[in-house]
Amino acid sequence: MSTSALRRIAIVTAAAAVTIAGLSAVTAAAAPAPKVEVNQIGYLPHGPKNATIVTAATAALPWQLRDRHGRVVASGSSTPRGTDAASNENVQTVDFSRFQRSGKGYTLVVDGQPSDPFAISSSLYDQLRSDSLQFFYIQRSGIPIDAKLVGAKYARPAGHLGMAPNQGDTDVPCQPGVCGYRLDVRGGWYDAGDQGKYVVNGGIAAYQLLSEFERTKTARTADRRALGDSTLRVPERHNGVPDILDEARWEVAFLLRMQVPAGEPYAGMAHHKIHDAQWTGLPTQPQDDAQPRQLHPVSTAATLNLAAVAAQSARLFRPYDRSFARKSLTAAETAYAAAKANPAIYASGADGTGGGAYGDNDVTDEFYWAAAELFITTGDRTYLDDVIASPHHSDDVVSGGFYWGGTAALGRLDLATVPSRLPASERRLAKQSVITAADGFLATLDAQAYGLPLPADGYVWGSNSSVINNDVVIATAFDLTGKAKYRDGAIQGMDYIFGRNALGQSYVTGWGTQSSHNEHTRIYSHELDPTLPNPPPGSIAGGANPGLQDPFAAEHLAGCAPQLCYIDDIESYSTNEVAINWNSSLAWMSAFLADQGHVR
Repeated sequence: MSTSALRRIAIVTAAAAVTIAGLSAVTAAAAPAPKVEVNQIGYLPHGPKNATIVTAATAALPWQLRDRHGRVVASGSSTPRGTDAASNENVQTVDFSRFQRSGKGYTLVVDGQPSDPFAISSSLYDQLRSDSLQFFYIQRSGIPIDAKLVGAKYARPAGHLGMAPNQGDTDVPCQPGVCGYRLDVRGGWYDAGDQGKYVVNGGIAAYQLLSEFERTKTARTADRRALGDSTLRVPERHNGVPDILDEARWEVAFLLRMQVPAGEPYAGMAHHKIHDAQWTGLPTQPQDDAQPRQLHPVSTAATLNLAAVAAQSARLFRPYDRSFARKSLTAAETAYAAAKANPAIYASGADGTGGGAYGDNDVTDEFYWAAAELFITTGDRTYLDDVIASPHHSDDVVSGGFYWGGTAALGRLDLATVPSRLPASERRLAKQSVITAADGFLATLDAQAYGLPLPADGYVWGSNSSVINNDVVIATAFDLTGKAKYRDGAIQGMDYIFGRNALGQSYVTGWGTQSSHNEHTRIYSHELDPTLPNPPPGSIAGGANPGLQDPFAAEHLAGCAPQLCYIDDIESYSTNEVAINWNSSLAWMSAFLADQGHVR
């Protein structure tokens, strides 16, 4: 087991023991010194700068900000916050936002104890914008990963193209009894720690990359050049198309291949997923996977994901590849019609052998999202009528956040931000719903001593994505209003991800003093096989999850307070997996953060 894993077991075991004893976790620490938790990457010069202090003290504590030479450049007193419900620790907070001088090697010293060093810089997140997107190229299926682009340790042959021992994705049958045809479903991204490909998870991930690019066309502070051609290390660079669109296309093209051909039962619908017949072991490289691959039944949810993302793809690719744009729109309209004809074909939650189930028995949100994207792209009143008739149209759908199984907010965000023929009154309502949701998330953020837009009872599988997606809503409110409170809230909300949390853990590989690097994945399994790499820089771990749905977490983290329910070990898939829809959240917000560093 890794040293970092052992450290976290010790932290969580101590905290659990104290919780059982009915005492504050900090009273059981070996030393009374406080822990000073900061954003380990740093802070933007003109952005908010906050830290959280874990301490037994209940009275305010003196703090000093010191530069790399140890000189005091700012000072003040902390604010007691009492017991934090998410960590069961007594905490205080420090706000040093007034200090704006750029530099490296700053430390925040509270009651004599220093934080990890951090920077204050306007270019703080520029490389993360690239790293978080680079993750997707290395996750590609059906293409060699080129050492010239990503380095030798991440290079590998193409996986699942039918070259032994692969049985491949180029001629895949359905599960027995599901269909009588075979499909070429090569390409796309490997979903997460396994090597399955799932339309509903691929849908939201592709959407967020496309949305990240679309924001450059609508948001005042967005830097379009930063996401242009030759900004990523992908094979398609220098082709005149923004690299982020090239990357998204790799997944969109796969989604289109998952559509049932004309003349077959359920024509126009999309198969829910394709993966191995049985679970493969860790580690397994894609090119070494000998399992047979199978198409699983169609689902209405998958079909509507295809419709929404293909419609979005159609409008964004139109200036660059009209043929692909037309193909995307045809597939989108065909899928939407097929979903309306088959509105209640649900993916089974029990279909979890060899890959995740991704069950979903409510597709009203996917209908709303797909209708919204089709209307924005086409202006067709039929789709607008479906938007308005949806039960979600009168709901405050954005306030509940979004994830792969709850996508109505995606439609609302785009109705509010993307130019379309939406009537002015409807656009005002859409914008106001985003602003109202952002106000709610800001209130949650202000109430949390760790400054994140997630309540103490909100930690679930993939909680880091929940934090970031709520931050996306706050950031979108800034794009709509230009009000600094939303900009500052969105920036502060990301501090948690980069180390301002109860574990002092940056959840992004290669970013921060103590960053996750043993995530659950069959490809980057260095913890099990030293000849393999850790996940690439810019990979985000799932995060704290008191559900503890894997045996390793259940054994080592029993009794943990929600924010302490994480361990950086490859065996803990319920707290420490990688996933394309978590990295797409990170990519969207990284671009926003990078943009804010260069505006005042």
